[in-house]
Amino acid sequence: MSYWRSTFKEFLFMKVIGLIKILDPDAFETYRAQVGTTVTQYGGSVQYRGVKTLMPWNELGCGDFDAFVELQFSDADGARAWVASPEYAALLPVRSKAMRLTLFGMA
Repeated sequence: MSYWRSTFKEFLFMKVIGLIKILDPDAFETYRAQVGTTVTQYGGSVQYRGVKTLMPWNELGCGDFDAFVELQFSDADGARAWVASPEYAALLPVRSKAMRLTLFGMA
């Protein structure tokens, strides 16, 4: 695996997946309308947004969620910079009202 990563590093990217439990639909729409701009400022893009329709297994005990988002960054540094950015931090109050969120990265 490390050989593949070092040889084909230019093809790697970072996916960030968010599992979302909506608490306030109006606040959620406010957040959703603004968050994409913060993602693009750090070299990312919103790849897909959707709702959970099926969950046949939950052996890890993941909390219930209604929706998900898939973001893509060119690398982990871009994803980390976005999460720690002042632009994203400014959205945290509305995010806290809108939802509960589990966010994780995959390379």
